[in-house]
Amino acid sequence: MTTQTTQLVRAAALHDVPAESGHVVHLAGRTIALFNHGGTIYAVENRCPHMGFPLHRGSVNDGILTCHWHHARFDLASGGTFDQWADDALAFPVTIQDDAIWLDLTTAGDPRAYQRERLHVGLERNLALVIAKAVLVLLDRQGDPTEPLRVGLAFGTNYRQAGWSQGLTILACMHNLRPHLDQADQPRAYYHGLAAVARDCADMAPHFTIRPLPTADTDGATLKRWFRQFITVRDAEGAERCLISAVRAGLDRTTLADILFAAVTDYRYISVGHPADFTNKALEALDAVDWEPASAEAVITSLAHSYATAERMEEANSWRHPIDLIALLEAAFSALPTAVATGQTVANPWDDRPALLAHLLADDPAATVQAMLTAVEGGCPPVTLASLVSYAAALRIARFHTSNEFGDWDTALHTFTFANAIEQGLRRTPSPELLRGVFDAAISLYLTRFLNIPAARLPEPPPQPAAGNPAALLQGFPALLDRQQQVNEAGELAANYLFAGGDPARLIALLGQLLVREDRDFHTIQMIEAATRQYATQTDPAAKVHILVAAARYLAAHAPTMRAQGQTYGIALRLHRGERLFADDEATTEADAQDSTTGVAAT
Repeated sequence: MTTQTTQLVRAAALHDVPAESGHVVHLAGRTIALFNHGGTIYAVENRCPHMGFPLHRGSVNDGILTCHWHHARFDLASGGTFDQWADDALAFPVTIQDDAIWLDLTTAGDPRAYQRERLHVGLERNLALVIAKAVLVLLDRQGDPTEPLRVGLAFGTNYRQAGWSQGLTILACMHNLRPHLDQADQPRAYYHGLAAVARDCADMAPHFTIRPLPTADTDGATLKRWFRQFITVRDAEGAERCLISAVRAGLDRTTLADILFAAVTDYRYISVGHPADFTNKALEALDAVDWEPASAEAVITSLAHSYATAERMEEANSWRHPIDLIALLEAAFSALPTAVATGQTVANPWDDRPALLAHLLADDPAATVQAMLTAVEGGCPPVTLASLVSYAAALRIARFHTSNEFGDWDTALHTFTFANAIEQGLRRTPSPELLRGVFDAAISLYLTRFLNIPAARLPEPPPQPAAGNPAALLQGFPALLDRQQQVNEAGELAANYLFAGGDPARLIALLGQLLVREDRDFHTIQMIEAATRQYATQTDPAAKVHILVAAARYLAAHAPTMRAQGQTYGIALRLHRGERLFADDEATTEADAQDSTTGVAAT
C-alpha cells in the first residue's frame, strides 16, 4: 500500500473571487485564473493553450470557458477543449478551507504521451500549429528523432489512398537533413515534414491494405517478375499484392529494393523521375527506423500506385522526335550486359572522368550513350558512372542562366534528383536493370542542355587564398535571401566561402536553416537534401564546390516566400518557451515566491 501526499498551495481568499467573476494569481512560477461560477471555484492556467491569450479575459457560460481571441472553448472543470485545433487547458484541483482557496499544483500525466496523441490529431485535421507544438515537446531534451518520423510514416501510408507522394518525401528529406542542421533548426525541419504529410493526406481516401497471397512460399524471382508485369499493364492492386507478399515472405531489404528499382526503371524516366526519388526516400526512411516490420509493409506497398500510374517517356514527343531517344536507349540496353561483363575483367582502374563529363554535357546523345558504354567496358564501376551523371546534372543548375523561364529551374532539378536517386539505389543494390536509370538521366541531361545556353559563369578560386575570417562571409547570407533574384550572388558567396577555407558543414547547416525558414517547397527541399548527399559522396574537390553552388543558387531562386509556415512555428516555439505573446499578459515574477497570500499545507 502506498500513501500519496498532495501539496496544496493557498491561492487567495474566497472573497477575492466574487460570484461570476475571474481573478488572477501568481503561484510557483505559474499564472493561474480563478473563476467563481455557479458558486464553485475553478482554477486553470491563465494562458490559452492555443496561442497564449489570457483566459481571465474570456467568458464563462454554463460551465464552458471561451477564449475571446479565437473562441476556443474549454470545460471549466477539467480544462478539456471542445475545439481540436486548441490544446486542453491545464486545470488545477481546488480545495476550500477556512474561507481560503487552496490549489493542488502537482501536474499529472506525461507531456510526451499527451503530445504524441496531439500529433495524431494535428495530422488527422491538418493543423500545423498543433503539429509544431507536438514536435517541440517530442524532440525536447534529446528526444528520439525517429519518433516523429515513425508517426509520419504510419499516418502518411495509411491515410493516402494514392500512396507515397510529396509529403512523405519531404518528411524523409528532413530526417536526412537533421544531422546537418543546428539543433535549434531540427524541430522546425520535422514540423515542415509532418505538416507536408498532413496536407498531402487532407480530404484523401484512406489506403486499405491488400492482404498477401495465401501461401508465403512464392520465391523472390517470381514475385519480382509478376510485380513488373502488373506495372506494365498499370494494375496497381496486383502489383501491391506482390509487394506485400514479398515483405511477408521475409525477403531481405536488398532483394526488396531490387524488385522496386527494377520496375521503376523498366520504362524511361517515368513521371520526370519522381517515382525513383520516392523509392529512394522510402528506403532511406526504412533504414532510419531499422526496417521494423509494420513500417516496411506500409512503406513498400505505398509505392505501387506511383509506378502504375506514371507517365512514361516512351509516350512523350520530346523523347521520340526529332531524335528517337527511346530507340537509342533500347539499343544501348541490349549492349549493356556485355559491356558490364567486359568491364569486370579489366585490371586497371578506370580514370577518364573529364572526357566522359564533356560527353555528358555535349549536344550529341548518340555519342554520349556510346561514351558511357565505352566507359563501362573500360571498367568504370556503375556507381562511379552514376556519380558522374549526378555531378553533370548539378552543373546544369550551377550554370543555369536567369534568362530562362522560372519554371525551368524545376526541369533541371528533376534530372538532378532523379540522377541522385538512381546513384543511391546503385549504392544499395547494384543491378543491370537499375543501371538503365543512369542512361535515362544522361538523356534527360541532354534534353536540358538549352538551360545552359548561355551558361552562367562558374565561380573560380582566386589566384591566392583570401585573407580574413571565412565565417564572416556567411553572416550576410540570410539578408541576401531576403531579396528576390539573388541567384548569382548566392552562388558566388557560397563558392568564395569554400575557396577561403570555410567549413563546408557550416555552409550546409546554414543552407538548411535558410531552407526551413521559408514556406515549404517540395522541389527546393529535394534540391538541398540531394545536394547534401552528393557533397558527401563526390570525391572531386571542384565537384563538391559546384554542388553547393548549385544548391545555393536554387535556394536563392526560390526565396523569399511569404514564410507563413514559419510564423506558425514561431508561435509554437514561443509558447513552448513560455514567452509572453501579448504585451498586457500578466507575467510571472520573482515576487511570486514572496506573495504574502501564499502558504503550503499537506493533506
